Amino acid sequence: MPRQTLDEARLHPAIRDTVANLHVDIVHNVHAATLSNPVLVVGMAGNPFCRKARKALDTAGIAHHYLEYGSYLSRWRERNALKMWAGWPTFPMVFVKGNLVGGADDLKRLIDNGELKRLLGE
Repeated sequence: MPRQTLDEARLHPAIRDTVANLHVDIVHNVHAATLSNPVLVVGMAGNPFCRKARKALDTAGIAHHYLEYGSYLSRWRERNALKMWAGWPTFPMVFVKGNLVGGADDLKRLIDNGELKRLLGE
């Protein structure tokens, strides 16, 4: 079953444009990066799980691109737009070949069981 979102018909016409375009630049930037980087980590400063994900990739010798959006006290609205877009509640968000694979712990499992290299075609 797909993730439910509020149907556009249930939004008052006066706010539809606001809802459709809220932080659309950030969402487009991340979406484009998912398509142009085999492994993308989207994170935030000060988050130990973002560091953990990047370190796991470095240790495994897997190149990745990193995008950082603020810290615990800044840019939270933009990160919220990314959470709403992806449906993933936490950071980091790790994408492999355009697909969201989860966060740091999910990434570590994929590395440990060899699935990440399979997804990358290695």
